[in-house]
Amino acid sequence: MNIVDSCGWLEFFAAGPNAGFFALPLSDADSLIVPSISIYEVFKRVLLQCGEGDALEAIALMQQGTIIDFTAADAPAAAKLSIGLGLPIADAIMLSTARAHGAAFWTQDAHFSEVSGVRYIPADARHAPATPRCTRR
Repeated sequence: MNIVDSCGWLEFFAAGPNAGFFALPLSDADSLIVPSISIYEVFKRVLLQCGEGDALEAIALMQQGTIIDFTAADAPAAAKLSIGLGLPIADAIMLSTARAHGAAFWTQDAHFSEVSGVRYIPADARHAPATPRCTRR
């Protein structure tokens, strides 16, 4: 099982330098878990940069995986990870979801570089953060 961080989805959609790294888990929809907070983050970024049509297309692709909603029962584990690793809320939710489902967590966020169970690739410092390729503008 695999979970791809929102930054990975955006890198893939932008065909950025690390897109190939994320293509591996994203190409296997049967093993792909998508935390609902990732849908929020990706939709928001693509909506701001490209518009609603592209944002809807992006999340339609994401919904080919198994969507996992964040529940009250999930909150304590995510909070503990947030405190223990100093993670923002969305990152803590995604990592705790990965751990709860025995999934590898794929990311290019540097604060995950030494975290167990994470498949990390450094973001290419020579490039700006991934900007999705807009098809409708």
